Amino acid sequence: MTRDNRRRATGYGAVVALVMALGAPGVTGQDGGPPLVSRAQYDAWFDELSNWGRWGPDDEMGALNLITPGKRREAAGLVTEGFTVSLASIANTERTIDNPCPIEWRMVSASPGGATDTVNYACIHGPGTTHIDGFAHRFFDGKMWNGYPIAETVTMEGGATKNAILTMRHGVLTRAVLYDIPRLKGVEYLQPGERITVADLEAWEALAGVAVGPGDAFLVRWGRWARQDEIGGFDTGAEAAGLDNHVIPWLRERDVAIIGWETPGYMPQPEGDLPRLALHDFALTMLGVHLMDRADFDELAAAAAERNRWEFMLTIAPLPIPRGTGSPVNPIAVF
Repeated sequence: MTRDNRRRATGYGAVVALVMALGAPGVTGQDGGPPLVSRAQYDAWFDELSNWGRWGPDDEMGALNLITPGKRREAAGLVTEGFTVSLASIANTERTIDNPCPIEWRMVSASPGGATDTVNYACIHGPGTTHIDGFAHRFFDGKMWNGYPIAETVTMEGGATKNAILTMRHGVLTRAVLYDIPRLKGVEYLQPGERITVADLEAWEALAGVAVGPGDAFLVRWGRWARQDEIGGFDTGAEAAGLDNHVIPWLRERDVAIIGWETPGYMPQPEGDLPRLALHDFALTMLGVHLMDRADFDELAAAAAERNRWEFMLTIAPLPIPRGTGSPVNPIAVF
């Protein structure tokens, strides 16, 4: 995607004026950001917000249970043009500051009769690969989604015998909504450490006229790729914006089925803040929400802005990897 095309995703003029007219709190931000979520509050959410047992004691699907046949039909009804956009970043075979673990690709044969090649994703969960996390990826106190103890279900010898990515082998098809926060704030991209608040999300809903609900895919853009276009490669583990931890109850209330983002947390973190992956791990482990990491939403944002349409059908097809904890994906938005 060219730099000019990426900039189409964050053009702002009249948008800024409308946002200011709305007077939405949190849109322009304050020095230091909102108060941090305390460890005590975060710990209380384990009981208050947990979805463990909601779909039965043996469940391995989590919030994907909310994507019913009716939900899929609703999503299919959003397709009016048949226009498609990939949400995956282009695979990189070179080690860079933003991709320390590139894919390994090489040609195996090339002759007048044909050619073959091979590819290895050495770090499925790494920053260089658009992927979806299975529930067997992250844990709290030795337990993963729905209370399964990892000592019995996730081992070096046997891989994941519960909550593996294979549970998603039939794919995901649902309604998705893009929250383009740089467009809301009238900037090309958010700054490192900037936290996206509930007020920001709801201001975007007022502006865009759409909102996520049960069974939807919630896609949030802070401008990671636009920033790279502007300044060059950077370490997303040290410089990133992202969702504030206060968003956790909002996610539970909205009952989203999938969360997609460009980076899984904000850095640098304020002093005294929870771990970077606090929201990431809570959503995956306690809410039962699968996570689509390291996506590229710039082309999607440009297509949505051109149509002034921020909801669409989304398809995600993880590879059927037995006992795997995640999978590379090429998500496709369909307008």
